[in-house]
Amino acid sequence: MKRLFLFFCLALIMTSCDSVRVAADYDRSANFNSYKTFAFFKDGLDKAEISDLDKRRILRAIEHELLAKGFTKSENPNLLVNIFTKERQEVNVYNQNFGMYGWGWGWGPMMGWNQTNVTNSSRGTLYIDLIDANKKELVWQGIGQGYLTNRMDRKEERIKEFVASILSKYPPEAKK
Repeated sequence: MKRLFLFFCLALIMTSCDSVRVAADYDRSANFNSYKTFAFFKDGLDKAEISDLDKRRILRAIEHELLAKGFTKSENPNLLVNIFTKERQEVNVYNQNFGMYGWGWGWGPMMGWNQTNVTNSSRGTLYIDLIDANKKELVWQGIGQGYLTNRMDRKEERIKEFVASILSKYPPEAKK
């Protein structure tokens, strides 16, 4: 029973590592139906503290999602898109006790051992800001948090997952 519980906990942790937790906030007075064009906010993007390769991956994913929503990329946009990132390293230590306990020739445990596992992971946060280009005011912000991957073959896929999850909250639903 104890092993089944440990397996269940491990499975829950592993599946939760793949999900992206998302939140969004927006200016309630903004008319989101009026925004049809976008461009990237170069001054803000230059300040993002990530590699140029990852920055380009994120921007391609954002562009893909906005185009799919019916936006057009423009030299004279309604919206400016900016990003901001954070990363936090986590070290997890797990102790497992293995042993066979029971009654033998004596009154105590017959044998047992401990195993310690140490894992490192990176937890990332991606902010996507949409700025009204005319007013120069933030009108929408989406935030995604989740575990990052160091596997190069999964990196672009993970970035696309982050961006799609965040932009699924745009446009905000109208209040009833």
